[in-house]
Amino acid sequence: MSTAFDIRWPEGGTGAMATPLVFASPHSGRLYPDDMNPALDSLRIRRSEDARVDDLIGQAPAFGVPVICALTARAYLDVNRDPTELDPQLFAGVLPAEANALSPRVAAGLGVVARVASGGAEIYDRRLSLEEGLSRISRLHGPYHDGLTRLLARARAAHGFAVLIDWHSMPQSAAPGVDFVLGDRFGGACSPALTALVERLLGEAGYRTARNAPFAGGYTTEHYGRPDRQTHALQVEINRGLYLDEARLETTAGFGRLRETLGRVIARLAETDWRLLLKG
Repeated sequence: MSTAFDIRWPEGGTGAMATPLVFASPHSGRLYPDDMNPALDSLRIRRSEDARVDDLIGQAPAFGVPVICALTARAYLDVNRDPTELDPQLFAGVLPAEANALSPRVAAGLGVVARVASGGAEIYDRRLSLEEGLSRISRLHGPYHDGLTRLLARARAAHGFAVLIDWHSMPQSAAPGVDFVLGDRFGGACSPALTALVERLLGEAGYRTARNAPFAGGYTTEHYGRPDRQTHALQVEINRGLYLDEARLETTAGFGRLRETLGRVIARLAETDWRLLLKG
């Protein structure tokens, strides 16, 4: 198995695409390679994880939906960043000419190799060599996106289009009073019908939703969301307060209830006549 990612396939094979849906969980990885050597203790650094999101959507393969999950922690290498987003404050030496060192995410310390953890604490007490960063990108970012690209290509081959939902979680303080934030790059990454459907299903389940604020969709949504090329992408942010004790990173009684509810939402998505929906 790859150390970069795992694909959880529907029962019965690794090739059939029963629906055009592909799910991704890029930030739920829990592996911290030995060469990381962070200055932070494990609990503080783990608060950067979208903890247990892969488990919350774990019923998806039972409904015919494959799920690609990054295995390595986002604090080590963030696959939901452009691979050129290199932080000049983190790396020693001169960055490559193609480095996007001025992006807002890099400015916040959250480039493809993060400089800070959740809450703004510095992850390292040293500067990394450029070789370290490029090695992480080569070993993890490239393979993850190769895997995701192949999944989307299979969905398009089988159905004529692909529907990618990129699952995340957010601190409760990020969007007070909101349970889910749906990010579609302000309508640019998918058909409005996709966003409206997910919004309606979550609303019917009793959840409060918002669109594109404070999260409009990251690299994955922006990079793959090309409705004119038959690929629709939507980012879904889940309020951690629904299922997690954020201080201790332990699930609460809400975890089981949320997982069960999301299972019903996923079942409804899998039953959708996507050709009819997206055509409209």
